[in-house]
Amino acid sequence: MKILVTGAQGQLGTDMMAELARRGVEAVGVDIADMDILDGDCVHRTLEAARPDAVIHCAAWTAVDLAEDAENREKVFQVNAAGTEHVAQACRDIGCKLAYISTDYVFNGLGERPWEPDDERRPLNVYGQSKYQGELAVERLMKRYFIIRTAWVFGMAGKNFVQTMLRLGTSRSQISVVNDQIGTPTYTRDLARLVVDMVMTERYGAYHATNEGGYISWYDFACEIFRQAAARDAGYSRVTVNPVTSEQYPSKAKRPHNSRLSKQKLTDNGFAPLRPWQDALAGYLQEIMAASTASD
Repeated sequence: MKILVTGAQGQLGTDMMAELARRGVEAVGVDIADMDILDGDCVHRTLEAARPDAVIHCAAWTAVDLAEDAENREKVFQVNAAGTEHVAQACRDIGCKLAYISTDYVFNGLGERPWEPDDERRPLNVYGQSKYQGELAVERLMKRYFIIRTAWVFGMAGKNFVQTMLRLGTSRSQISVVNDQIGTPTYTRDLARLVVDMVMTERYGAYHATNEGGYISWYDFACEIFRQAAARDAGYSRVTVNPVTSEQYPSKAKRPHNSRLSKQKLTDNGFAPLRPWQDALAGYLQEIMAASTASD
């Protein structure tokens, strides 16, 4: 099997390429320098030349707050909606599968019930709307597709919440984190394993994928980050995390209070769930803190 990965140097794309290499799967990784997804002809030429059996579409605009700026909105929709449409069109034309990485932001973020894959989508901000438009393009153009919605992603490449907490923890003893936004973290290394598992099958449709381990708030996540980090570096033990509400810590883009995603469809279709987020965090911290020590 041959798989093409867009956004191959991004946070998820990096681990996707590593997972494919680990399995000995032939992989083609592309980024904007190799294939501009805003150029439909370029996308078609690239896929026609590569002739992959599947495309894993990781490339996206993910700067949620910047997406709200008037000068960025057109570009956000070009990347996440039009760019995804170009990829879907090319996949349809060459007859390959498509796995599209999406987000919990396609829902309105209200209530407490975990979102099911087929729930009504009503995005609450520009980023969510653009990813929703991307989903619609995939559904309209493709029959052999996977839509994988995830949330609270962290990995070795790119910026993420865990890295932000550790950075702040080196200079502050008090950190405020919202406690009324609920979801589950996702380690890109674990997500990559699942997505590759998926594209090896014909079990198409929309799925939700985050690590197991229960639903938590960002405050809970921060507390666990510093608890585990302090076991490796005593300097982090001085950090106190204080819970605050979303109203006390406003952001440019509206954030979902309910990011709970139901993963029952994964097990119903025979896919192995991701490990508990606590274990994933431990593995991630071991790797990044070892890398930091090695570079000192």
